[in-house]
Amino acid sequence: MATATKKFDYVVRDAGGKVQKGSIEATSEAVVSGRLRDMGLAPVSITEVKTGGLQAEIKIPGLTDRIGLKDISIMSRQLATMISAGLSLLRSLTILSEQTENQALARILQTVRTDVESGRSLSQALAKHPKAFPPLMLNMVRAGEVGGFLDSVLESIATNFESEVKLRSKVKSAMTYPVVVFIIAILAVIGMLLFIVPVFQKMFENLGGDLPFLTQILVNMSTGLKVGIVPLLVLGVVGTYLWNTNKRKKGFRQKVEPVYLKIPVFGGLTQKVALSRFTRNLGAMLRAGVPILQSLEIVGEASGNIVIENAASDVRESVRSGNSLARPLAQHSVFPPMVVQMMTVGEDTGALDGMLDKIADFYDQEVEATTEALTSLIEPIMIAVLGGIVGFMVIALYMPIFSVFDLVT
Repeated sequence: MATATKKFDYVVRDAGGKVQKGSIEATSEAVVSGRLRDMGLAPVSITEVKTGGLQAEIKIPGLTDRIGLKDISIMSRQLATMISAGLSLLRSLTILSEQTENQALARILQTVRTDVESGRSLSQALAKHPKAFPPLMLNMVRAGEVGGFLDSVLESIATNFESEVKLRSKVKSAMTYPVVVFIIAILAVIGMLLFIVPVFQKMFENLGGDLPFLTQILVNMSTGLKVGIVPLLVLGVVGTYLWNTNKRKKGFRQKVEPVYLKIPVFGGLTQKVALSRFTRNLGAMLRAGVPILQSLEIVGEASGNIVIENAASDVRESVRSGNSLARPLAQHSVFPPMVVQMMTVGEDTGALDGMLDKIADFYDQEVEATTEALTSLIEPIMIAVLGGIVGFMVIALYMPIFSVFDLVT
């Protein structure tokens, strides 16, 4: 049975005599002291931190234990830097496990360190945690170990993941504004239909008379929403559950994901993001020495779209038969002629990995330009739509008031 870890605060002096403070998780004070000495630090004091009662760490399942791509990219960059500086792999993993802010990743790194210390390779130790470390990283690390250039492979992984994080942040930043505005608009409309329109409806009924056409539409919407709010909520919960259950199934993806590419405006953005991800990952894996067939299988799955994945599968069969890499891509409309031609030139010149990087950089710039254009386009459209909705509801509510005096007299 594994011994539970505890948290310790420490005060140390470095080689220059400077006092440093920090905290670390370990099984005992002796272990903490040993680790600090391995790092070239002289312990001054080590104190166990009591975490009972109100000081206990609050953990939210699925949130605090989540390991993001940004965490992996930072870890890869730091590990590459330490190995390049001459630190041993064990010592590097020890330092990483102690200074990583993500506690879930820190615990995994402690396990990885233990596995490496017991004789496993780094790739084997990482492979025991498939939810934390993507297949692309595992295969590149394995290739780096075999070729003896693990530090450069880790730097390549870090650069690749950093570019991916940057790409995702661009798309998210462009989509955040319209999504937030849309949600606020929906909530505002629901609130008015459930709470404000019934008040006016009762007032109009007391006055008598026929309601204007627009007002009657609004009243009917309010009445329908009162009846249907519960079924709609149930339908939303069931739909979300079914989506989360089926979104990774290949049959479901074959029907849904091709539609993404046909959506006006957003389809082009989705295609550019998938192409950038595919070419960057393929270039990184080829540069690391991963076999081409294995690389194509992994980058196809990592592209995030079944259309790209199917194309990668066709390319894999073509390469297995001894044919070129780029020619089968021309049969898939998702790959523009420019991409096919550049990959053909890369194959002919023996610089395919560099050409793939150039394609990825090009589409990164395209994604940035597209997201900026979308943001500029969406903002006025959302304002116009919101203004139209609010204007319609205000006019519909106040139209009967114009005839109130006729009803009273």
